[in-house]
Amino acid sequence: MNCVCASGSAPSPAQSSAGSPGLREQRHAENFPVALRVLPRRHRRGLIAIYDVARTIDDLGDEADGDRPARLAEFGRDLASIWDGRRPAHPVLRRLAPTVARHDLSPAPFQDLIRANQVDQRVHRYADYAALRGYCALSAHPVGRLVLAVFDASTPDREELSDRVCAALQLVEHWQDVGEDRAAGRVYLPAEDMAAFEVTEADLDAPAASPPLRRLMAFQTDRAAELLASGAPLVGELRGWARLAVAGYVAGGMAAVDALRRVDGDVLGRVARTRRRDVARHLPGLMAGGGTR
Repeated sequence: MNCVCASGSAPSPAQSSAGSPGLREQRHAENFPVALRVLPRRHRRGLIAIYDVARTIDDLGDEADGDRPARLAEFGRDLASIWDGRRPAHPVLRRLAPTVARHDLSPAPFQDLIRANQVDQRVHRYADYAALRGYCALSAHPVGRLVLAVFDASTPDREELSDRVCAALQLVEHWQDVGEDRAAGRVYLPAEDMAAFEVTEADLDAPAASPPLRRLMAFQTDRAAELLASGAPLVGELRGWARLAVAGYVAGGMAAVDALRRVDGDVLGRVARTRRRDVARHLPGLMAGGGTR
C-alpha cells in the first residue's frame, strides 16, 4: 500500500520487471511532487517531512519485521507526542514537528495514514468500488490535504477536489501493481467488478492478462481517469507554487493513465511505466493561466 497520493514524477526506465519490488520502490521514491526540486526551501522542507513520515508508516505496514499492528500503534503513540508537547523518539517525527508548528497541521491526516496501514493488515479484498473508495479516504486523501496545508491553501472545496485527485492516483497505482499486490495476498480490484467481467482471482496469477481481465482493467482505468479529471479543477483554484506542485500531481496521474492504456490492460505481462515525457506533455495545459510567485 502506498499512502502517498503523488504520481507527479515518472521513474527512469526500470531495471526490473512488472510486479518486482525494484520498480515499485523506484516509482515511490520518485513520485512526490514533480516540482519538488524547484520549490522554495520552506515548502520543500515541509513536503519532504510529510513524505518521510508517510513512507515510514507505509514501510511499517508492508515491510516491518514482527508484529506490524503493534509497530504501527507504537508509531502512532510517538506521533501523538508532537501535539502533546513531548519530543518524539523517531527521527522522522522530530523532523516533522517544525512543519506541524509552522502550518498548524492537524494530527488527523497522519492518524488516518496509520489506520489505512492497520486496515491493510486485516483487509485484503474489497467487495465493491464504494468499499475501495472508503479505503482510499484513509490511504490517499490525507496527504493531499497535508500538501494544501503546507501551502496554506486549504479550503473545504479545495480539499474535496484534492480528495478526488488523490483517490484517482491511488487507484491508478493499484492498477499498475495488480500482479505485485496479488503476490502479496492483496486484491484491490473490487469483487463485484471482477464478477461482472468474469475475472477470477486465479486469472491474476497468469503471466499475462486474459481478455476479460484486459477489459476489466480498461474499465478501471477509465473510471480512475474520470475521477482524476473531476478533481483537476483544483489546479485552477491555486496560485503560485501550490499550483505548480498540484499540477505536477495531476499531470503524473494523467501520464500513469496513459501508461495503463499503452499496455492495453495487460498489467500482468507488461510494465505500465509512467514516462517523464508524458508528465511534461500534460503539465503545460494544467498550468495554463498560472504562474509561480
